[in-house]
Amino acid sequence: MSNTVTPPRRVSDSAPLPVSLKQPRLPRWAPAGLAAAAIAVGCGIGLAAGLESRIQWGLIAALLFILGTFATATAVEGARQAKDRLATSLVWICFLLAVVPLASLIWETVARGIKVLDGYFLSHSMGTLPDALPGGGIYHAIIGTLQQVGLAALIAAPVGLLTAIYLVEYGRGKLAKAVTFFVDVMTGIPSIVAGLFILSVWILILGFGPSGFAGAMALAILMMPVVVRSTEEMLKLVPNELREASLALGVPKWRTILKVVLPTSIGGITTGVMLAVARITGETAPVLLLVWGAKTINNNPFEGAQQSLPLYVFQQWQQGSDASYDRAWAAALVLIAFVMILNLVARGIARWKAPKTGR
Repeated sequence: MSNTVTPPRRVSDSAPLPVSLKQPRLPRWAPAGLAAAAIAVGCGIGLAAGLESRIQWGLIAALLFILGTFATATAVEGARQAKDRLATSLVWICFLLAVVPLASLIWETVARGIKVLDGYFLSHSMGTLPDALPGGGIYHAIIGTLQQVGLAALIAAPVGLLTAIYLVEYGRGKLAKAVTFFVDVMTGIPSIVAGLFILSVWILILGFGPSGFAGAMALAILMMPVVVRSTEEMLKLVPNELREASLALGVPKWRTILKVVLPTSIGGITTGVMLAVARITGETAPVLLLVWGAKTINNNPFEGAQQSLPLYVFQQWQQGSDASYDRAWAAALVLIAFVMILNLVARGIARWKAPKTGR
């Protein structure tokens, strides 16, 4: 028996390698070029077919872009890369379909609302001015919105925070399941139902009149499940090792929650509260039932009818005059700016309180 070992085969002895292993790729400007070509062809088809709606032109261009990208990528890059480009094209088209209506809404609101939006409009109320005449402002509506949303946050934020702490840190058994079930049910409650509940209990049964506080209680009902869910998810993200380390040092559980768990998740909790506030700021139905609206300034949210920005927009649009339409658009612009500021503040707090990475 021979003990000779066959030497390994050298690369030079094997079959010749392919000249190039690099798959042909489309140039970087290809997607933009295909999009421009699809837009041009789509507009041409729309003009030739006599289509008056620009939306139809856009849909034709989007379809041509998807088909053109897939066909070009298949011919140059192969079927596998073509499928990837097809998925990417669909994502971009869906993104544009979501952004275009939003951008159109913001543009329309700014274009129409800027007509009467000035310092006088922000610092005066309607007073005794007839709604059909130009003039007046939203100062009373701004005060009402700030007070009602602030009271709702003071009610809902502590209750939601404590509920979430119970569900994450202490909740076991049937009570926790019942609380979770009712939180899920409250998440889907229409705003008009919350308003009807406060109307029947606070006004009809207890005999209190319409006020900003009544509207704040309805808004708090809508805000609580959002705070509970967001806070619950943030508390679950806190590593259990931090809790165990604190408990191993002999720290009581309540102090561990107060000094370790909450500071770790405070950024996400604050963001959830701010987003919940932004969610209730534009509610009109409960305010219409419980606050009623007022043309004059009412600084007392616990007595008498009060105004708010969403209700002001609804009432001014309902009047049907050119002056009231201008005021409605301007108030809507202020409301959008207020909600946008709240979202930016929430993102800023989340970034500020986010865990630091790197050295």
